[in-house]
Amino acid sequence: MLEVVGPLRGLGGLFHIYGARAERDGITRVGKAATVRPKGHPHLDHFGIAESVPAPSSATTVVEPALPEPAEGAPKEELRRDRLLAALTLIAGAGLVLALPFALKAGSRFFLPLTAAIVIAIALVPLLEWLERRRLPAPLAAFVCVLLFLVVANGAIASIVLPAWGWAEILPERIERVQQNIAPLIDFYSNLERFVNELLANVANTPVRQTGTTAERPASLLDFTASTAPSALIEMFFAILVIYFFLAGWTRLRRSAITSRTSFGGAMATARVIQDVVDFTSAYLGTISFINLTLGLLVAGALWFVGMPTPLMWGGIVAVLNYIPYFGPILSAALLALGGLMTFTDVWWALLPAAIMVGAHLVEANVVTPLIVGHRLTISPLMILVALSFWGWVWGTPGALLAVPLLIIIQTVVKAAGKPDIAGFLFEHGTLVNDVAPPGTPVQAGNASAGEKADGKAVDRSGALA
Repeated sequence: MLEVVGPLRGLGGLFHIYGARAERDGITRVGKAATVRPKGHPHLDHFGIAESVPAPSSATTVVEPALPEPAEGAPKEELRRDRLLAALTLIAGAGLVLALPFALKAGSRFFLPLTAAIVIAIALVPLLEWLERRRLPAPLAAFVCVLLFLVVANGAIASIVLPAWGWAEILPERIERVQQNIAPLIDFYSNLERFVNELLANVANTPVRQTGTTAERPASLLDFTASTAPSALIEMFFAILVIYFFLAGWTRLRRSAITSRTSFGGAMATARVIQDVVDFTSAYLGTISFINLTLGLLVAGALWFVGMPTPLMWGGIVAVLNYIPYFGPILSAALLALGGLMTFTDVWWALLPAAIMVGAHLVEANVVTPLIVGHRLTISPLMILVALSFWGWVWGTPGALLAVPLLIIIQTVVKAAGKPDIAGFLFEHGTLVNDVAPPGTPVQAGNASAGEKADGKAVDRSGALA
C-alpha cells in the first residue's frame, strides 16, 4: 500500500495521488491521452499533464459507456406516420370542399338569408359604433341601424320594381317594334339561317318546322306577390332579426372572442382579425355603394336627357347590377339595349342608352374605382371571377351580389391565419415525398430535412464526446 505523508498543498499533491492510485490499481482509459477536454472535465489531460500519468498496465481495462445510438428506423416510422396523417387531412379537406357547395345549395332557404344578414351587419358595424360613442344604448343603436337600412333598401326596391313591372307588362305589345328594329341584323344573318335549315332538312329528310313563339303577358304584380310572398317574407324577416341581434350583441360578442384566448398574443391577433374584417368589408361596401349610386344617378340623368322613359328605374338597375363585377355591366347594357329597342324606332337611337351606360362604366371601372379603392384593397381578378362563378352557381343572382364581400372576409381571415402551403404539403415533407436518406448517404448543407439535421447533430455530439 502506498501511503501519503504530510499535508497536501495545492494541485501537485492531488495529481501525485491520482497518478499513484492509477498505478496501484492498474487502471487506464481507452482513447487518446492527449485529447483536450472541455472546461471542467475531471480527467488529467484537461490540465495538460498527461505525461505525469504512469504507463497503463494490462491488469484491468474499463471502457466508458457510449451514448445511446438512435434507432435506425425511428425517423422513417415518424415520417410514415406524418404522411398518413397528412393524407387523411388532405382527403377530409377535399371531401369537405366538394360537399360544401351542395350543402349550401340544398339549404339555400337558410344559408342565403343568414349569410346576407351577416355581411350586411358587418357593413353596419361602423355606424353602430358611431352611435354607441354618442351614448346610445346598444339595442337602440342596433334598431336605428336596421331602420336606416330598411328605409334605403325599400326605397331602392320601390324605385326599380314598380316601373320594371310596367315594362314587363308592355313587353308583348312591343315585340313587333323590337323585331322591326333588329330586322337589319336578321337580314344580315338570313343566308346563314337558310343554309342551316337546308342542311337540317337534308339530314332529316323532312322540312324543318319553324314554330312561332308568343310572349305571354305576365300576371299582375298583386298575383305575383301573393304567390311568392310567404317564403320571401319569412326569409326577409329572418334576415332582419339576424342583423338586429348581431348588432345588438356585437360589443359583447367581440369581447368574448378576444378574452377567451389563452395568451396575450392570441387575444391581440383575434382583435386584429375582427377589426380588419369590419374595416375592409365596410370600407369596400361603403365605397362601392357611393360609386354605384353616383354612376346610377349620372346614367339616369343622361337617359332623361335623351328621352328614355323611367330613367330613375334604369339608373337603379345600373347601380344594383354594378355590384356584380364583369357580368353586371354586361347585363345592364343588354337590358338598356332592349329598353331602347322597345322605345325608339330608329335602331341607332335605340342603342344610344346602352352606349351611354357602357361609356360611363368604362370611366368608372378604369379611372374612378382604381383611384379610390385600389389603394385600400387589392383582389386578384382571377379570384373575383372564381368567386362570382361559385356563389352565382350556388345561390344565383343573390350569391353573385355577395361574392366579393365574402371573398374579402375569407381573404382577410386567411391572411391573418396564414396561407396553406399546398405545394409544400404535397411535395416537400408531406404526403407524396419520402426524403429519408439511406444510411451512409452524405447530407448536403441546406438540403437536409429537419429529421436529418437532428440526426446529424446527434452524431456530431456523440463523436465529440466519445
